[in-house]
Amino acid sequence: MSDERGHELSPGDFAVQLDLISKVHGLEQAEEYYNSIPDHLKGIQVYGALLNCYAHKRHMEKAEATMQKMRELGLVRILSYNVMLSLYSHMGRYEKLEALVKEMEEKGVSSDIYTYNIRLHAYVATSNFEEMEKLLMKMETDSLINIDFHTFFSVANGYLKAGLLEKSISMLKRAEELTVPMVGTTKAHAYEMLLTLYGSAGNKDGAYRVWNLYKNTGRIFNSTYICMINSLMSLDDIDGAEWISEEWASRKTLYDVRVPNSMIRAYSRKGLWKKAEEYVNKIVESGMQLEASSWDHLATGYHFGGQMEKAVETLKKAISIGKPGWKPNPYTLKTCLTYLEGKGDEEAAEELFEVSQ
Repeated sequence: MSDERGHELSPGDFAVQLDLISKVHGLEQAEEYYNSIPDHLKGIQVYGALLNCYAHKRHMEKAEATMQKMRELGLVRILSYNVMLSLYSHMGRYEKLEALVKEMEEKGVSSDIYTYNIRLHAYVATSNFEEMEKLLMKMETDSLINIDFHTFFSVANGYLKAGLLEKSISMLKRAEELTVPMVGTTKAHAYEMLLTLYGSAGNKDGAYRVWNLYKNTGRIFNSTYICMINSLMSLDDIDGAEWISEEWASRKTLYDVRVPNSMIRAYSRKGLWKKAEEYVNKIVESGMQLEASSWDHLATGYHFGGQMEKAVETLKKAISIGKPGWKPNPYTLKTCLTYLEGKGDEEAAEELFEVSQ
């Protein structure tokens, strides 16, 4: 078999094409293409690509059948095991995951960082902390494994969901140590995760420590400002969030409406409609542009504060500048409609409903 230019296609070429067909045209056409490939060219790359296609589409039985065929042909590698482990984890079939891990152990297949992390996520999902801790200890003693910050984030998040705050914070501190040598967007992403999880864990000291460490690295991304604001708001440190917002504005970085939106949304959810209103006025006076979602958040704040006339007018403003396809908060819209109907203004309610559709 050759391409249009007469070049002989390699197994790698077939594998890439198979993957593309599955993503663009669907699994049925991918299977047809697979069946057209000569048997002598269906090596580990092609079978691996087919396995990935089935796993991506969550076709467990077909993935298992392909994996069995690969076993019979002696084509199973650690990547194949990881694909199946990930599939079982995503589908909640943890008993199959454990059976496959046992098979790996019996066949002497060494786990890599991906194998370990897939298993960790499975233990976190089932709150099996005893096995999770055993596995983490095993990872730390495996000289061939370099634990990354994602591992500790996963464990910290598991502890956090279970309300084990001290253990969660301990894992976050270990993740923190691994972020020091990082650079660029990877470092920013790691710090943003730390800020979010420290906020969720109620650890204000940790949030500020990470923020100050990150500030000393140079450029601060708008997304990191948003994470810090949200973290402090979740910690009820409103003064701190306001200070961060003012710092962002003073730096005159590339404008990103998500930053003021994070303040408006946080004020509104806390019922601080006056603060939200003052903040919006300040933004408008500064010449910065707000979008439909900004006014929608403010309308929600008015609703939570019992200022229904203001909520209705602000929601109308949001709808009037919304781009095609944008929809207001359905809960706020319903509350405004109920308010208008309750005061006997059916015409206004009908008008608001129509423009919101």
